[in-house]
Amino acid sequence: MDLLNPIAIVVAAVSALFVGFIWYNPKVFGKVWMEAAGMTDEQIKGGNMLKFFGVALIFAFLLATALPGIVIHQMGVYSLIGGDPSVALPSYEALMADYGDAFRTFKHGALHGVLTGVFIALPIIGTNALFERKNAKYILINSGYWIVTLGVMGAIICGWR
Repeated sequence: MDLLNPIAIVVAAVSALFVGFIWYNPKVFGKVWMEAAGMTDEQIKGGNMLKFFGVALIFAFLLATALPGIVIHQMGVYSLIGGDPSVALPSYEALMADYGDAFRTFKHGALHGVLTGVFIALPIIGTNALFERKNAKYILINSGYWIVTLGVMGAIICGWR
């Protein structure tokens, strides 16, 4: 049984950009975020956007490769055998036969993705923002993006087998 779907990892990474296109659209949170971040239209339009989106996609891919350990419970069992089912004891196969599909749903992945956003992304972004003297809007907009994005990514990775 394969626990990871490489296509789901790639789609999850790309989904981060799609959520960002919507979240930071001027008609959603874009204008408020620009104000909270102290950004101007000139600053937004300046710079190499291809580079920004390319690096953002690489970062999203890194997150997507880390998320299976959080959103797929079976990854813990898989890690116990060192990642090589061929050397596992028969109990591994029995356990996976009984529980290999347990909690492998889009809904469950979204739950763990959202919890990851709340308990990991929010404290990191919040701490950085406090020392950068950013306001609550800035923290809520950026953390909200990551909570939603990690929920979407978790759903894709966990549910799409």
